[in-house]
Amino acid sequence: MLDLREGFLTTRLDVLLNWARSNSLMPMPMGLACCAIEMMAFAGPKYDVARFGSEAMRFSPRQADLMIVAGWCTYKMAHAIRRIWDQMPDPKWCIAMGACASTGGMHRCYGVVQGVDNFLPVDVYIPGCPPRPEAVLHALMDIQEKIRNEYSVALDYAKGEPRPPASPVRPHVLSPEGDEPVTHEVLHRPLKST
Repeated sequence: MLDLREGFLTTRLDVLLNWARSNSLMPMPMGLACCAIEMMAFAGPKYDVARFGSEAMRFSPRQADLMIVAGWCTYKMAHAIRRIWDQMPDPKWCIAMGACASTGGMHRCYGVVQGVDNFLPVDVYIPGCPPRPEAVLHALMDIQEKIRNEYSVALDYAKGEPRPPASPVRPHVLSPEGDEPVTHEVLHRPLKST
């Protein structure tokens, strides 16, 4: 006979809900480039992400709570990714997979965002080009640990100040006037004759 007054089954509601939430993450895969192949492998039977409760990839943002951005992201695609991120329900988390998603990687050009953290709040960065599926599993475990230790159910009903949108970070160009952000006017102004 179990006597609950003895304190055998006492826990905080946060601990129970965070345990359930961390073991039932629904990833929203954003496979933008070659890292997407490794992300597919991490969901396959060899690496068995079902052990962590995250085998159900959700291609609907309304059902996902973990976005995995895999690969380099162009400025044109950044708007679509941000729209999908805004459609995901709170609480939500983000993983930047690979060197290109984290820092722009080898793509140092005007069309590629130099890290998705310019427009998304990234929780875990995965280094590598491309990173192995084991690294993606490690990042998933880091997200689970973050959920178990930092998230509180009290935040679900808290009303806070709306966050301002992230300002776009544009590449800079070295011109005779100095280091300037790349804008339409800077790119298309006539050259001064000497």
